[in-house]
Amino acid sequence: MLSEKLHEALNAQINAELWSAYLYLSMSMDAEAKGLKGVANWFYVQFQEEQDHARILMNYILSRDGKVSLKPIEAVRTEWASPLEMFQDTLAHEKEVTAMINNLASIAAEDKDYASSNMLVWFVDEQVEEEESAREMISACEAVDGNKFGLYMLDKELAARVYTQASPLASTNA
Repeated sequence: MLSEKLHEALNAQINAELWSAYLYLSMSMDAEAKGLKGVANWFYVQFQEEQDHARILMNYILSRDGKVSLKPIEAVRTEWASPLEMFQDTLAHEKEVTAMINNLASIAAEDKDYASSNMLVWFVDEQVEEEESAREMISACEAVDGNKFGLYMLDKELAARVYTQASPLASTNA
């Protein structure tokens, strides 16, 4: 059984993951509107991943006889000056998510909730990957800054990114 504190924090994390999905969908639509189909694709894959993260947490709460409480999703930014700015915002945002995941892990450790601690290891590892990916994209954008052909080639490369489900735990029969 989840402690009340962890249960509330997990539900807050679900909202944060759905907000993240909404943010990345907004970035995808902004890039698409600017003709950057590859950048749009990269962020659309992020959108799908964040939805999976929320579903993993929902499934986990339900598996522990908890109740999932969905809250309204706050508005997100809708325009960015460049892909570089998008990826810089992505890194800043992912650092905030990392802090939230670390907080969940701390609560689970305080509660001596080993099942939750074990489940959260996947999210801790995922955040390392998310931050690394954003840093790589920032470096790529900086490398082509001011070079339209470079941006064109980067955009083509990002168009090849494909979505793979985050975890088997994200699937549902619903």
